[in-house]
Amino acid sequence: MQVLVLASGSRYRAELLQRLNLPFLQCSPDIDESADSGEAPDVLASRLAREKADAGRILTQPGALVIASDQVAACQGVRLHKPGSEERAKEQLQMMSGHSVDFYTGLCLLDTRSNRHFSALDRTTVRLRHLSHDEIERYIAADQPLDCAGSFKVESLGISLFESIDSQDPTALVGLPMIALCRGLREAGVTVP
Repeated sequence: MQVLVLASGSRYRAELLQRLNLPFLQCSPDIDESADSGEAPDVLASRLAREKADAGRILTQPGALVIASDQVAACQGVRLHKPGSEERAKEQLQMMSGHSVDFYTGLCLLDTRSNRHFSALDRTTVRLRHLSHDEIERYIAADQPLDCAGSFKVESLGISLFESIDSQDPTALVGLPMIALCRGLREAGVTVP
């Protein structure tokens, strides 16, 4: 069996990949994640996933399958980042309150034997309900979503903030589109399940 390498330091992506019960290594490629001038969120997510996969190739052994993903969120034309602080999380949730947010999750699976890239892109649209100041403060205190784009964790209490989620792959919102990844792994000869 080929060695699987998750080219991400994200514990959320690692938890998703563990669902497949396949052994994998994890590395954290260091790339510039800046958007090019005028670069659309979906294009950026796809480009960064590929760049992470290519950078992951350097950090691992020959013959590995390198899995990389990147997510870019946008609301009302504003790109959202990981807040890093409670104040910034409050600002993001207030801006998103009552609005739709698009999350573009790019996936790239690099087969280092053949230099073949399998790529996919998921668009998940989340509609947040109208949130009061107190609800936002209680949520942030309870879930501490400071390392999550959009300032929420859909896999825990963050689900209480939503009116709806529209997606082809519910795992994409967490950061790794598992349906597409399984398709790519099968194409690379990995038995799933």
